[in-house]
Amino acid sequence: MKKLLALPLTFALAASALAACGPQEDSTSTGGKKEASSKKPEKLVIWEDQEKGMGTKDAIKKFEEKHGIKVELKEIPMLDQQEKLRLDGPAKKGPDVITTPHDRIGPLAIEGLIAPIEVSDDVTKLYTESSINALTYDGNLYGLPKSTETPVFIYNKKMMDKAPESLEDLMAFSKGDKGGAQYGYLANWTDFYFAHGVLSGFGGYVFKDDNGTLDPKDVGLANEGAVEGLDYITSWYNEGLFPKGIIGEKAGSTIDGLFTEGKAASVMNGPWSFQGYKDAGIDIGVAPMPKLPNGEYVKTFIGVKGYNVSAFSENQEWAAKLVEFITNEENSKVRYEKTAEIPPVVSLMEDPIIADNEAAKAVAVQSERGVPMPNIPEMAEVWAPAANALQLSATGKSKPQAALDSAVKTIGQNIEANHSK
Repeated sequence: MKKLLALPLTFALAASALAACGPQEDSTSTGGKKEASSKKPEKLVIWEDQEKGMGTKDAIKKFEEKHGIKVELKEIPMLDQQEKLRLDGPAKKGPDVITTPHDRIGPLAIEGLIAPIEVSDDVTKLYTESSINALTYDGNLYGLPKSTETPVFIYNKKMMDKAPESLEDLMAFSKGDKGGAQYGYLANWTDFYFAHGVLSGFGGYVFKDDNGTLDPKDVGLANEGAVEGLDYITSWYNEGLFPKGIIGEKAGSTIDGLFTEGKAASVMNGPWSFQGYKDAGIDIGVAPMPKLPNGEYVKTFIGVKGYNVSAFSENQEWAAKLVEFITNEENSKVRYEKTAEIPPVVSLMEDPIIADNEAAKAVAVQSERGVPMPNIPEMAEVWAPAANALQLSATGKSKPQAALDSAVKTIGQNIEANHSK
């Protein structure tokens, strides 16, 4: 699933304040409610993504046994939860915990639908730095990560012995016998979600990152590096290595069709595509993205899904405890075993369960090389102008510099019009 993302948690309650709560608990406190309630709730409600509850049930049962609190699990499509929370929260019918992609954190926080949390360094260091950054908005942490995803290099093992080390090698392969395929490699590089990794790898950026704070007034999509990146993308089209059909809205489905039909030896896509390719009978190999011609890594967008505390919850400190518990190392490992969604838990990256799984390891490694998709509301103004610039350049209707200059101008105007305070 692309263009999504999410968040982290836990809280500081003094031991004396928890004495009346039964078993001694770890010290916690929410950033949402300063006064921590000493009363243990009878029940907490968590909204999990559709068909993902099986990955959380074991952790919930352990939490119930440890704390004596009933946890009600409801499966609701992740992308529907924001609207449902907006209605159910004020009516006191909502959950204590939701799950959401990290790129919705900014809008959710601004609207006051989720509460910031505070956790110790011992908790945050369990996860990759990029996943914690993804769940941080305006200096506050809004949840803990449950999974990460990013585009990777996928190839047909019948046509390619192993993944190439560089995109230069891949271009040479695409100009050669292509393993018997019509195309050596296909990527949806007129979609900014996929193209970003190239532009960023050459030195472009969406918003300037100032120690974790994104500056929407500083857009780096027309700087020297971004222009070099788009020039490189355009070269694949100019040399006839990408067909004309992989431009615009239908590009993704066209690429999938060519790969599953054995007409493309390799593609750039995310973990959401693995099963479909396998079901089509393709023996896929999966690797991190090959290096760019400048020797740098392709800095793909990473998406993080997380668990967040509802701002309407009357038990925010206990909700935070639940989030911290279900995302710990042990429970994250169990969740991965049952859902195949890769947890950005540092220790699990070297665990055989991921390290010995080619596809999972590729996503994990590429996630560490990528950058979190911006989670501020202004990101909504980037997608269309950036895609337009990519398409204009790929079709030869505009030079990369002119196309990107126009895109940045439009992005700035839209941000000023729609997000000025």
